[in-house]
Amino acid sequence: MTDILRAARLSVAPMMDWTDRHCRHFHRQISAEALLYTEMVTAPAVIHGDRERLLGFDATERPVALQLGGSEPDELAEATRIAAGFGYDEINLNVGCPSDRVQSGCFGAVLMERPGLVADCVAAMIAASPVEVTVKCRIGVDEQVPEEVLPAFLETVSAAGVSRFAIHARKAWLKGLSPKENRDIPPLNYPLVAEMKRAFPHLHVSVNGGITSLDHAEAFLADGLDGVMIGRSAYHEPYEVLGEADARIFGAGPGPSRHEVVERMRPYIARHLEAGGKLHQITRHMLGLFHGQPGARAWRRILSERANAPGAGLDVIDAALAPLNDLAA
Repeated sequence: MTDILRAARLSVAPMMDWTDRHCRHFHRQISAEALLYTEMVTAPAVIHGDRERLLGFDATERPVALQLGGSEPDELAEATRIAAGFGYDEINLNVGCPSDRVQSGCFGAVLMERPGLVADCVAAMIAASPVEVTVKCRIGVDEQVPEEVLPAFLETVSAAGVSRFAIHARKAWLKGLSPKENRDIPPLNYPLVAEMKRAFPHLHVSVNGGITSLDHAEAFLADGLDGVMIGRSAYHEPYEVLGEADARIFGAGPGPSRHEVVERMRPYIARHLEAGGKLHQITRHMLGLFHGQPGARAWRRILSERANAPGAGLDVIDAALAPLNDLAA
């Protein structure tokens, strides 16, 4: 049985087009402990689409959480039932994504304006789920006053049965800012998230948004928050964020070296290639592994230039490692 609360002390955020199964397998080779999230998958896609492609994952990725998007309780319940058969450790509802396509479907951050509907959605999901249902949200949207709407939102949704929230400590501006701008421009309000933990001590509260290092994460945990969720830094600088996470955040043994991570990836890459997959589908997630190290630029350049070539195989990995090995010699 996965200790999901322990794993949630540090998690890698759901990120569209990034945290696919290959990314998660790679991150798992660096940290055995951190909780990993899928990309957001919409409930209609789960019901009507290619379920294996959308939901399939390798057991080695666990603990892993599925993030669903939607606003129809019956649809979300059906998607949750389907997902349950794949063995996820958690099902998360997206109440934070600010993209236009999410708004048009009335889900994501726009649901901050409809806490009653969110409560109906999570109640239906909980009834259909054998594992915990959680919510990832913003502190508010547009002209809302976060200090007013966030506690009301948490009260309403927790009354429906949710006890764990990941809160992105920014507003989402649905009018006037692009999804990319919404990740950076609205100011961060970490003290409000910490205040929510104090106001709702029975809830498990993780903070998300703008967190770039384990030092930063440890400070939030020391301040009383239950968990820290890191997004882009964990993707672009995976070893800096995850390489010491098991020891520093979870009190486990030291993690593998960067070169050991590459060796751990080889069998997975070989199986993917044998099944007809392309090298770049995996190596695109590995570009930042040697961030800040001598030879990192050559590693990125060789993988970027050669992994897309027809028939590209493990020899490309060897070529990308060569400059790093030469500099270390």
